[in-house]
Amino acid sequence: MQLLNDPVAAVDRLRQIEARTHSSGVATAQATVDSVLAAVKERGDAALKEYTERFDGVVLDCLRVDPAATEAAWQSAPLALRDALQLAHRRISAFHREQLPQDIELKGPHGESLGRRWRPVNSAGLYVPGGRAAYPSTVLMNAIPAQVAGVKQVVMVTPPGPDGQVNPAVLAAAHVAGIDQIYSVGGAQAVAALAFGTESIPAVDVITGPGNLFVTLAKKSVYGRVGIDSLAGPSEVLVIADDSASAELVAADLLAQAEHDPLAAAILLTTSPRLVQEVPEAIAAQLEDHPRREVTEASIRDWGLIVLCESLEQAAQLSDRFAPEHLELLVQEPAALAERIQQAGAIFMGQHTPEAAGDYLAGPNHTLPTSGTARFAGALSVETFMRHTSLINFNRQALEATGAAIMELAAHEGLHSHRESVRRRLQS
Repeated sequence: MQLLNDPVAAVDRLRQIEARTHSSGVATAQATVDSVLAAVKERGDAALKEYTERFDGVVLDCLRVDPAATEAAWQSAPLALRDALQLAHRRISAFHREQLPQDIELKGPHGESLGRRWRPVNSAGLYVPGGRAAYPSTVLMNAIPAQVAGVKQVVMVTPPGPDGQVNPAVLAAAHVAGIDQIYSVGGAQAVAALAFGTESIPAVDVITGPGNLFVTLAKKSVYGRVGIDSLAGPSEVLVIADDSASAELVAADLLAQAEHDPLAAAILLTTSPRLVQEVPEAIAAQLEDHPRREVTEASIRDWGLIVLCESLEQAAQLSDRFAPEHLELLVQEPAALAERIQQAGAIFMGQHTPEAAGDYLAGPNHTLPTSGTARFAGALSVETFMRHTSLINFNRQALEATGAAIMELAAHEGLHSHRESVRRRLQS
C-alpha cells in the first residue's frame, strides 16, 4: 500500500488508479468480444452453448432455468437469508418508488399545451455476474427499479457455476424479486443474446448490470441498438478520515472493497498521522486468515493508497478530482463535509455507515459510476428503465404569435420547407 504526503504526487497517483483498466489487453479483449457478438447474432442458441462450454466449462442442454428451480432455491434457503432478502427488498423498493418521475403539463402564454410524458421501456435484460462470487444483491438492485418503472418483461442472465447450476442464493433473490425468466449464460455472449435475441432469449430494450471486462466491452459495443446503464469498471472506495476515526474500522472498510477484485481500489485520505501509521498495521492484522486473502492482498498492494492531507478541505479537493464510486466520511462532522463534496457515486456518512450497508439494503442503488465517471453520471435508477416523450399542442393563436420567429430562424438555417410549413398554415 503506497503512502504519500505530497498532494501533487497524490493527484498523479489518483490519475493512475483511475486509468488502471486502460491496459494493453483491452484491444485483444475487444477482438474476442467482436467475434462473440457476431457469432451469437448469426447462430443464436448454438453459439451461446458453445461459448458456455468453452469459457465456463459447462455443457448445457437448456439455457432457461426451470422456474421450479427458483422456487426450490427459495424454499431451501436458510431462514436468515430469506429474512435478509425480504428486508432488503422492502427497503430498496421503498426508496426507488420515490424516484418515479412526474409528467410535466404546462399551458403556454397563448393557450398552447406543452408537456413531457414518462413511460417504461417494454423489456429489460439484467446481467448478474458470477465468477469469483455470487451476487444476490445485484438481482435486487437491478430488478426492483425495473419493476417500479413498470417494465413488462424482465429477463435475467447469469453464468452457470462449475456444476452447471445457477447459484441458489441468486435464484432465491430472483424469487423475492419475482423474476421467472432466467437464463444460465454469462459473459459477452449473454449481452449479445439480450441485444440481438436468440431462439430462447428475447431481445430487450435496455441492458443493465455489472460484469467483467468482456461484459463491459460487449455492452459498449451494443449501445445504440439497446440502451445500457453504464460501463462499469472495477470497484473503488475512497475514505476521508480525521483523528476521530478508528484505524480498525478504516482498515475493515478498505478491505471490504479490496476483496472484490485484484483491480479494486482502496484509498484513504486522512489528516491524522496516527491513522497513517495504524491503518496499514490493522490491514495486515485483518488479512491474516482472510478467506479471500490472495485477491485482497493484490488489490491493496497494487491499488491501495494512503495520503496524509493538510486539511479536510484538501482531502475533499482530492476526492472530487478522483470522483469515487463510494466515498466514506469517517469524520466528526460528516454532513458538513458531504456538502463540500461535488463528485461521488454515493456518500456514506459517519462511523455507523459502512459502505456494506449501501451494497445490500440501505435503499439507494448500489450500481454506481466508476473510474471517474461520477463526474457526469449517477446511480442506476428507475429512470434508467424509462423514456420520456415531449408533447406539444399549438392552437391557432400560438402559431400566429410565434410563427414569424419560427420562419426567421428557419430562413437563417436555410431550411425552406420548414419556413413554408409555417407560412402556409398562417395563410390558410
